[in-house]
Amino acid sequence: MANASAAPLLSSIISTSSSSRSHSLPSAPFEYVPIASNPCKVSVTAATADSSLRKSPFVRRRDLVAGIALAAALTKEPPSVAAREVEVGSYLPPAPTDPAFVVFKATSKDTPALRAGNVQPYEFLLPPTWKQTRVANILSGNYCQPKCAEPWVEVKFEDEKQGKVQVVASPLVRLTNKPNATIEDIGSPEKVIASLGPFVTGNTFDSDELLEASIEKSGDQTYYKYELETPFALTGSHNLAKATAKGNTVILFVASANDKQWPLSEKVLKAMLESFKI
Repeated sequence: MANASAAPLLSSIISTSSSSRSHSLPSAPFEYVPIASNPCKVSVTAATADSSLRKSPFVRRRDLVAGIALAAALTKEPPSVAAREVEVGSYLPPAPTDPAFVVFKATSKDTPALRAGNVQPYEFLLPPTWKQTRVANILSGNYCQPKCAEPWVEVKFEDEKQGKVQVVASPLVRLTNKPNATIEDIGSPEKVIASLGPFVTGNTFDSDELLEASIEKSGDQTYYKYELETPFALTGSHNLAKATAKGNTVILFVASANDKQWPLSEKVLKAMLESFKI
C-alpha cells in the first residue's frame, strides 16, 4: 500500500513548499496520473494545478527532489528473478560423486514455473566458483505462468573464465499437439534442435552448426544431447545442449563458451551437461 500513497505524498510536499508564495505560474504545473499497466507506478504530466500550486512560480528545488526521490523509492519495480550473486560453493552442497563440483537442485523457491507446477524439478552440477545471475522478469515467464506460449529462461549461472549455463523451458504444445509427449514423440534429435536451436544460440540456428547429436536414456527419461559450433551465436561460439520432455514442458540445458573460454572449460562444461537430469 506504500506505493499507492506515493503520489499524494509528493503532491503534498510540492503544495507545502509553495504555500508561502503568492505569484502565478507562467506554465502548466504537474499532476500525478497512475500508469494503466501498473497501478503502483506514477507518471508526471503537465495538467491543471491545484490552487495552492498556482500561487508560486517557483518550487523549492530541495523539497521537489526529495519528493521525487521518495516517490521513486515507493514505486520501484520488483527486481528480476532472485539470484545469489556469490559463489555457489558457499551455499550448495558438494557433489557426492565428485568433490570438484556442487549440486544445484531446483525447487519451487527458485523459479515462477516451478512454483506454478509447470516444470518438474531438475538438477545439475556446478563448479563451486560459479555464480548465479539474475534472469530478467520478462524472460523468466513470471508474467505468463502457468500458460506461457513461448519459451522462458529458468535459471542462469556463469563464470567469466569458463562460460555460462542456463535452463530454458518451452511449452510442449509449441512442438507437438500430443499431451504428455516424450522427447521421442516430438521427433528425431535433428528435428528437435531445429525448433529449439535459436534458444541455444540466442539468435539463429543453421543445421550446419550441429557437430554431433546423440541419445541418452536414464530410466524412463530420454534425453537428446548436442554439440554445436556457432560462430555467430550470442551465447558463444561453442554450445552444448541437452533436451528432454516431461509433463507439459520441454526442458533444455545449455552450456556455452567463447573461443577464449572453450580450451579451458570444455571438459567442465561437458561434465555439467552430463549431470543434468529431471
